Amino acid sequence: MIKLIVCDMDGTLLDNQGQLNEEFWELEPKLAEKGIRFAIASGRQYYNLVDRFDRIKDNLIFIADNGSYVVYRNEQVHIDSLDKVSADKFIEIGRKIEGAYVTVSAKNSAYVESTDERFLKEVGKYFKRMEIVHDLTKVEDTVLKITICDFNNSETNSYLHYKQFEKKYKVAVAGKLWLDISDWGANKGTAIRKMQEKFGISFDETMVFGDYLNDMEMMGAGKYSYAMKNAHPKIIEASSYITKYSNNENGVLATIKELGLV
Repeated sequence: MIKLIVCDMDGTLLDNQGQLNEEFWELEPKLAEKGIRFAIASGRQYYNLVDRFDRIKDNLIFIADNGSYVVYRNEQVHIDSLDKVSADKFIEIGRKIEGAYVTVSAKNSAYVESTDERFLKEVGKYFKRMEIVHDLTKVEDTVLKITICDFNNSETNSYLHYKQFEKKYKVAVAGKLWLDISDWGANKGTAIRKMQEKFGISFDETMVFGDYLNDMEMMGAGKYSYAMKNAHPKIIEASSYITKYSNNENGVLATIKELGLV
């Protein structure tokens, strides 16, 4: 029996315009009535997620910043931070990458240096709380990850600048424009296992949905791991199942209904 469904946001639960299908608001309470918990697992900031799902926030588990920060009913249940020396090093590297902009995603807010309009418009989609500062290395907050917004393609451009650090840190391509660098143990899979322990839910009782490379560890955290039809080839390879429908076709909710979970 499924007791936990964990779902990525962009490219998975949301369509390509960043919209959530209205059917979700009807489906989630039905899952809750059956004792099935629903978790949102995203590279997005916690404040962005809780604002988006404000009307049912007490029902959901929020796995934010790619698993670095987990909150349930306004209570922090897991945090995995990045030390300041490492954070500063990654900031300095990011400043030198052509076409890329650095964001410090921290516990209380996100921080940026650039005032580039295109960048601020893009980063504003994923961070509800954000401050523009003079120097990111002077930020006094608990750093969860360093995020690179790369308009020249994160996988083929900025990733190459951070690839050398993969043995000690988590370097995750989170989207065509996005690269996240966090502590080695910070990922969605680790966060899911923390929630399984907290709620007494097993691997066999867990279902996950994802589409991009920052969902890789998540694919190994549940028996029923679904790659979206539109997923990155490496996620499709790592998953146990593939949805019949893409994110633009309401693939997550369609799968849940087809399996008779509601």
